[in-house]
Order: sequence, then C-alpha cells, then structure tokens
Amino acid sequence: MRVVRSSIHGYGIFATRDFEPDEVIAEVEGVLWRDGDEVDDTYSLWVKDGVYFDMVDQTRWINHSCDPNAGVDVEEDETFGARAQVVAVKAIRKGEEICYDYAFPAALAEPCQCGAANCRRFIVDEDELSLVDATRFRQAG
Repeated sequence: MRVVRSSIHGYGIFATRDFEPDEVIAEVEGVLWRDGDEVDDTYSLWVKDGVYFDMVDQTRWINHSCDPNAGVDVEEDETFGARAQVVAVKAIRKGEEICYDYAFPAALAEPCQCGAANCRRFIVDEDELSLVDATRFRQAG
C-alpha cells in the first residue's frame, strides 16, 4: 500500500499489488477507547456499543466509498485491547484506490463525494440513511 493524492478526497491508499476477495490487505495498528475516554478523533471505528478503535497507522488514510472494495474487521482482544485488519471484499488491482464504507451513525453523517454510482450522498450506515437530517448540510442562500 502507498499513500498518494486521491480522486475521492485528499490523500488515499492505493494497492501496490493485486488482492483477491477475503485477502488481508493490512494489519491495523490502533488504540481501543470507550465512551467517556478523552479522545480527539471522531473517525474511529465502531467495535460495539460504547467501544471504538482509532486507526493510528497509514490505514487511517483509507477513504470512504459507498461502493467499497475493502472492509475493516475489528475484534476485541484481551492481550492487545483490539486487533483489526483491512480485508478485500472484491478483487482489487494494482494501482486501484482501497476504500471501505465508514458507515457512520446518522448523528455523525457527513456529505459524501465518493463518486460511486450507488452513492448515498452521505457517509452514513445504509440502515440509518432515512434518519439523516439533510437540512443541516444545506447552504444558506
């Protein structure tokens, strides 16, 4: 993987070789935190109610897509707090940008510009799309 300018947003992660579905792309370094902990990152992965995983290595540059080619598997671990892996969900070819669906809860939804044919217009869990208050994103004018 390498970090370069992205056509989706800012910088992104691109494959330096081909990956097949279910193949592990990267082991993720991160920090497990719980509701009530002092953190300054709203882009953490949800593990379960009240428990989150903040990616602290280059994998944090993986962009969102409503049509992702990868996913992130996070599992609590007694020794390490949590373990995470980026896994291909479909074939990824060398040079292709690696993306996963951030699936934010409706309260944290943000406008999406991923460019996918099936773009939801918001970075939000598909099941919570109807709960997004789109009026909070409209420009006054």
